[in-house]
Amino acid sequence: MENPVSPTSLTRRRALTVAGGVLAAATLDQAVPAFAAGSAAEDADAIVVGHGLAGLVATAELAAAGRKVLLLDQEPESNIGGQAFWSFGGLFFVDSEEQRLMGIKDSHELAWQDWLGTAGFDRGVGDPRGQDYWAHQWAEAYVDFAGGEKRSWLHGLGVRWFPIVGWAERGGGLADGHGNSVPRFHVTWGTGPAVVEPFEKKVRAAVADGRVVFKHRHRVDEIVTSGGAVTGVRGAVLEPSNAQRGKASSRTVVGDFELRAPVVIVTSGGIGANHDLVRQNWPDRLGTPPKRMITGVPAYVDGRMLAITEKAGGRIVNPDRMWHYTEGLKNYDPIWADHGIRILPGPSSMWFDAKGKRFSAPDLPGYDTLSTLKTITDSGYDYSWFVTTQKIIAKEFALSGSEQNPDLTNKDILQLLSRIWQTPEPIEKFKKNGVDFVVATTLSELVRGMNKLTGDNLIDLADLKRQIDARDREIDNPYTKDVQVMGIRNALAYPGDTLSRTASAHKIMDSGAGPLIAVRLNILTRKTLGGLQTDLSGRVLGADGEPVPGLYAAGEAAGFGGGGVHGYRSLEGTFLGGCLFSGRRTGRAAADATAT
Repeated sequence: MENPVSPTSLTRRRALTVAGGVLAAATLDQAVPAFAAGSAAEDADAIVVGHGLAGLVATAELAAAGRKVLLLDQEPESNIGGQAFWSFGGLFFVDSEEQRLMGIKDSHELAWQDWLGTAGFDRGVGDPRGQDYWAHQWAEAYVDFAGGEKRSWLHGLGVRWFPIVGWAERGGGLADGHGNSVPRFHVTWGTGPAVVEPFEKKVRAAVADGRVVFKHRHRVDEIVTSGGAVTGVRGAVLEPSNAQRGKASSRTVVGDFELRAPVVIVTSGGIGANHDLVRQNWPDRLGTPPKRMITGVPAYVDGRMLAITEKAGGRIVNPDRMWHYTEGLKNYDPIWADHGIRILPGPSSMWFDAKGKRFSAPDLPGYDTLSTLKTITDSGYDYSWFVTTQKIIAKEFALSGSEQNPDLTNKDILQLLSRIWQTPEPIEKFKKNGVDFVVATTLSELVRGMNKLTGDNLIDLADLKRQIDARDREIDNPYTKDVQVMGIRNALAYPGDTLSRTASAHKIMDSGAGPLIAVRLNILTRKTLGGLQTDLSGRVLGADGEPVPGLYAAGEAAGFGGGGVHGYRSLEGTFLGGCLFSGRRTGRAAADATAT
């Protein structure tokens, strides 16, 4: 390989950094002592591409084992933690202390039943070269982890959880089908930043000790191989950037680089911000790709490392499996382009398509994300409507994202308790400033506002009133044939929902519950469920089913493990957990592989 960067040149660059020298490299590298890697021709024992959660966890594991690591990312240091920082911090546990406190009876058997019914693995589960072979094995290992050491491991690192367990993805109506049979969504106290924090601390401590070197603004354009084995990476040095977290950064190239290591771990995330790639991989089973979508992840979630890794010999599987939300709001105060925020709804809002036709089961709030997505795309429109009340949004609306939950993120107990007597401030701000909200005192006024917002006059007042009145009549008795009302009664039987997530059953047209509110819901891009196929050590496999020597992947780039640990659908709380589990397992395996 031409012009390898030697440990000596790294030392010189860092010295220049301290002196305020070379812009293209000196400004970008940490001023820490050079380290001697396992070979004079190598710059490190391992290179990790991507400083999100999976990359931080893998790097921390490598450093703990005494390995020397270069941690590269095309973004500035402000974006350490990646998407995880912006998350609600939801984690999937099985038979946790929090569940038992809430009276929830969970078990490994029930969780595995739910996972299989949700994933629907059907692509060569028994064939070592099948797309779902390793995904299924990762799923088994992950459910074991979620019901085993996951909680104690994180607890030992100082992570804590809100005691009320949430009930996400309640499913399609059958015990062995899609969905969580019981609540399993544990919200981290401190949300996403608190999940990232212990691993960022570990990595920064390793930087101070000289075991890790940050390489911010280093964009990998090629994974270098020799004789079929990975030997390092090369790419472009981007100009320094002071862009704040989540904001777009410059792509101006000011230099190039080439770095050598016997192991490269790809933890670069998925494709959620690249709408062209989303549409390219959109499956027929989800209907026609929406013409208009909003974006739930920063612009750097562009998927470019997937193709680069594939070119180096890695196999991408299940690219048509993806996870996009149907309850997206256009952010009135965007951080990135087309920034969308998801409503995490309780069970009570009435859901209608663009023409005002009410959805039926399982297309109910909080039940079956992808079924509802298909129903919306089949309608011929790329949006839908909640029709709800102030009483419902005050109790049932939560917004996904650390920045939308300052009480949980800042661990402010008094602010958290204020949810008991008032609508959370972020919800009220969206109601006041968000372009997707219509508020009215009468139904006729509401319909006029809905039609004005979309400009297409699709909602008929008489028909909407007929459907709302029919639903409201079902509230008069404690029993009903209306499946959604059944779901509300079922939710109110769970203390956690009664306390924090479900309004008491009431009529939409009850004036005491008002005002009436309509919310236009947009398709919100989010997660890639497929990805680089990996074995249980995180080694990337080639088309022949054999590991590509020296090449590893973790996190969303690897479908959160095996190229698609979720199968077709997610049980929620499993994306952060998938980054934690795959990052840890892959980091440890790579450390073992580089032991001397």
